[in-house]
Amino acid sequence: MNSNNLDRSVSYFSMEIAIHPEMPTYAGGLGILAGDTIRSAADLQVPMVAITLLHREGYFYQTLDATDWQTEEPVHWVGKNFLTDTGVRTHVSIENRSVKLRAWKYDVVGEGGFVVQVFLLDTDLPENSDWDRKLTNRLYGGDEHYRFCQEVVLGIGGIRMLRALGYDAIHKFHMNEGHSALLTLELLDEQATSSGRPTLTLEDIEAVHAKCVFTTHTPVPAGHDQFPLDLVNRVLGRRDVYEMKEVFCCEDKLNMTFLAMNMSHYINGVAKRHGEVSRHMFARYKIDSITNGVHAATWVSQEFAELFDRYIPDWKQDNFSLRYALSISKNEVAHAHQKSKRRLLKSVNQNMNAGLDSNVFTIGFARRVAMYKRADLIFNDVEQLRRISRDIGRIQIIFSGKAHPKDIDGKKMIQQIIRTGRSLAPDVTVAFLPNYDMELAQLLTAGVDLWLNTPEPPQEASGTSGMKAALNGIPSLSILDGWWIEGCIENITGWAIGSDGVSIGQSNNHQTDADSLYAKLEQSIIPTFYNDQDCYVEIMRHAIALNGSFFNTQRMIQQYVLKAYF
Repeated sequence: MNSNNLDRSVSYFSMEIAIHPEMPTYAGGLGILAGDTIRSAADLQVPMVAITLLHREGYFYQTLDATDWQTEEPVHWVGKNFLTDTGVRTHVSIENRSVKLRAWKYDVVGEGGFVVQVFLLDTDLPENSDWDRKLTNRLYGGDEHYRFCQEVVLGIGGIRMLRALGYDAIHKFHMNEGHSALLTLELLDEQATSSGRPTLTLEDIEAVHAKCVFTTHTPVPAGHDQFPLDLVNRVLGRRDVYEMKEVFCCEDKLNMTFLAMNMSHYINGVAKRHGEVSRHMFARYKIDSITNGVHAATWVSQEFAELFDRYIPDWKQDNFSLRYALSISKNEVAHAHQKSKRRLLKSVNQNMNAGLDSNVFTIGFARRVAMYKRADLIFNDVEQLRRISRDIGRIQIIFSGKAHPKDIDGKKMIQQIIRTGRSLAPDVTVAFLPNYDMELAQLLTAGVDLWLNTPEPPQEASGTSGMKAALNGIPSLSILDGWWIEGCIENITGWAIGSDGVSIGQSNNHQTDADSLYAKLEQSIIPTFYNDQDCYVEIMRHAIALNGSFFNTQRMIQQYVLKAYF
């Protein structure tokens, strides 16, 4: 490894990273955001290196059985087809066993040729026991014992691997969610050892605190990992965790979010509203906000990339220049979108026999399927939806998304969406696409006419799918939560469901939100689409110029550089 690669000052830790469409090393939005972050860091030549796990069996491969019930299978992929074994080894101690780790390498190359290296940790080595060899197999798999051991590998093992690889110049350690928070324990040990002390002190904590950055991504309690102290003691075998409970623990559990916050000099939420919600949840901490973005060059469709290349030739190097999309003719914007739409519908029809029509107004909804995301809100009153499609303008809807394997309610929601979709035929055509992944997201966020998002506020931290759609000129119809509070200009970049008058900790009424959704479709969106195409394309241009130019990881990384890294 050459000295240029080793001269990195920022390390980025994430349990999941969407590095390559054919590598199932991510589950959803957190991993997509991590991948986009690294791609923009490479574009901007930020001196970064990244750490994650290999996930030999991915998250899971989603299938739907004859009853429309989600089932899961391991994802079969061959890591060596994409990755290089560095040959470097290190170890972590788990339950007094020395568990050996190796690192695979993937180079993310930026627009100017600058490389950010991603190292994927792997325990599948013959020196390890059968159980230990499977520790890095499944993303978010197993019980809390398996999950905690994975987080030992990521956090403690990640720091040790960086050192073994020769990365000694790092002065900032960025934790993308709390899964990697045990890296702070390893940094504390390094600090004490370098000072010649056998035990940790307040000075060690202050030194590590100055090195760490933490991004929290969710206000949903299930998103904050907590582990019982007897499990922590069994796995780590360390009494000093007990002795420093005020740093490591909350309510007699090791809370990874609190550990990361206690040990970080800079903490941020991922949208302005999420920063506000996080300050309400964690009142004793100073929490800033940096609104998420997406990597423009990754998510702009081939059709729009060609259009931007002609009219805004430096858009990849300077995403803010996408504001000049307002100067592109409406006919060319409409033509590029129609090509993207036909490509999407051709794929869906070939794979699903869905009978989707390129002349029909098409709504897209694709998220992880969880109750608070309310994917079924548009089906709150199926007769109302049927009437709008019949009397105002034809509607077709494409859904996609996975429920967590243990989320029975999420699986029931998928089943109900599919069954309700069938009952709406022939007035409304509905397709549910299994195995939502990076490639399917690229098709969907470029090919529908409207992006729908209906979370129960204030539980949407940011959301990035609508940002991808905006880059392709697709406006959103969304609850005013997460990023959409910042991105929505009514009838200019899209439309809002309900209002922003919800107090933190309270939720909108489902019926009220559904009524607002139907009213916007019936009174504004569908009539504009079918009867005033010129106006609709103008909204599409503004989605690119106002939202695409700002809600990108190029702007986001620049804010991290200024606020957190240097």
